Amino acid sequence: MTLSQPNETAGPGDVADLTQMYDPTPSVTLKEKSTSRRNTRKRRKAPSPNCILDKKAVRKALDDRGIQVSPRHLEAFYQALHRQHYPDLPTFLENYDRHERKDYDNMPSVGPLKNSVSSKKNRNKLQLPKVLLQFLADPDNGFVTLTSRVAQQQKSADDSTTKLAVQLHDGQLVESVIMRYNNHNSSRASLCVSSQCGCAMGCTFCATGTMGLSGNLTSGEILEQIVHADRILAEEWEERCKENENMNKKHDKTYKDVPKLDLIRNVVFMGMGEPLDNYSNVVDACHALVNRTQWNLAHGRVTVSTVGLVSQIRKLTQELPEINLALSLHAPSQGKREAIVPTANRYPIESLIQALDEHMMAYLHKRKKREAAKSGNTTDTNMTTLSEYTAAERMKESTRRRAMIEYVMLEGDTSSIESAHQLGKLCENRHLVVNLIPYNQTDVKDKLKCPSWDHMQKFREIVASYGAFCTIRRTMGADIDSACGQLITLKQKQEEEEQEREKHAALKVPVRDIEDAVPTPSAANTNSTKAKTTSIGSARDLTPPADSTNDVVSNGHKENAASNDALDRWILPLSVATSVSAACFLAASTLYLKQSRRR
Repeated sequence: MTLSQPNETAGPGDVADLTQMYDPTPSVTLKEKSTSRRNTRKRRKAPSPNCILDKKAVRKALDDRGIQVSPRHLEAFYQALHRQHYPDLPTFLENYDRHERKDYDNMPSVGPLKNSVSSKKNRNKLQLPKVLLQFLADPDNGFVTLTSRVAQQQKSADDSTTKLAVQLHDGQLVESVIMRYNNHNSSRASLCVSSQCGCAMGCTFCATGTMGLSGNLTSGEILEQIVHADRILAEEWEERCKENENMNKKHDKTYKDVPKLDLIRNVVFMGMGEPLDNYSNVVDACHALVNRTQWNLAHGRVTVSTVGLVSQIRKLTQELPEINLALSLHAPSQGKREAIVPTANRYPIESLIQALDEHMMAYLHKRKKREAAKSGNTTDTNMTTLSEYTAAERMKESTRRRAMIEYVMLEGDTSSIESAHQLGKLCENRHLVVNLIPYNQTDVKDKLKCPSWDHMQKFREIVASYGAFCTIRRTMGADIDSACGQLITLKQKQEEEEQEREKHAALKVPVRDIEDAVPTPSAANTNSTKAKTTSIGSARDLTPPADSTNDVVSNGHKENAASNDALDRWILPLSVATSVSAACFLAASTLYLKQSRRR
């Protein structure tokens, strides 16, 4: 999960693509057993109809109907769907038929695309089986292209950042953030996606952590966030083209062509939730992103952030060793980390750093293992000790994939000079990338602050002196409060305030009491039937009858004014009566005492 605004760092080369991302605030994991129990209680129902991007659900539906479709044909279907930019299924079938007839003139287009898969308009690579086309044409197949919608979007003043609130089929809201990097010659975009509805971790510095966990997202719901982002980018590209055309007509001059439309280029799992706590769906989504027939992203363009589920990290290393891994550390020692991350006591820092290191060296380890197996040296096929890798090997592997440490800068022990040296020693000789994230103020219980810029610079220099590539992220989108979870947290807060106001208004329905029983001067003079004096001793008169409630509410202000006038009239008589009663009580008491003495 993320707590802060999307940021950009001034790193060289591809490092910038990985560090200019939405702030990855720790997605703290629960203990495995308690996590399993919580997920059982908070399990969401599958969308009905389901998303066609959920391959497992599609495969299961086909098997339940007894429809045999080869994996090759299923991949061809998703490739055709991606080329059409994910229209609804009836439109897809209509366009697919036009592709078969080579009727390209009537095909819709969103403009020239950089994505090599989406830009081709040739004949379908592979004809889909008739049974699959019939399944897709069946309105009762239980699938639609998208099950969610963009409920709200906010754009920063410099147009670099757009925060999306995506409403799911059950009304839950998750956030995605588009980050644009435009210049005169080209443009590119990154997307921060969510993997869970809220978060169960409860980190004191994280806005999303205060929301609680409502359930996991399916792989289809994760991929739908990329579809929404691509459509927004396509609409913006069309608007720029129209503006350019209007400028040409107005000034009778040819302006520079609008850069080609670039779909989402980087995807980072740094939104709401702990990605590795929703492991299977996140991995399925990652496979779709790097699939050459769909988004066709390079493995280095996909980054998964985690607070440190060691077993799941090692599982991810075995299944997807090529993608980038970011560890949300936020403290250099076990004691300091447990103070700000509630579940840090489950996994020691040493095991987290080792798992991160193993992920970075996984490709080299596999290659050495294959070479040892070919040479027949079975003794070298075991896991190579991390200390056995040379500095040159580590440097080379760091260029293949990024193993990153994310460190939120909070004013206090975790950002002290001592902590900087401790963090540097953890990263020493490992060639890790350390991203220092300035804390962005969020509406959490603990009042936290970000250290000064000079202090963060000194912290960075100390960490970098140990050989780590350390950067401080430049905040993007601060003017739209783009801390992850903040939009939804504010929405929940507004709903709670609205409920409180409604409850307070309900309690304000006037209840008749002694003041309401006193006639107003105007009522006494005009003998109005609505203001007659009622019996103070009657309990039935203390509350209004049901049929007169509306009348009492509408005339509330007049009755209050009348009650104030009546109270002023009765102050003096009541004071006199009280004094007389007190005098009578004293006289009676005196006579009683005298009578008792005589006896």
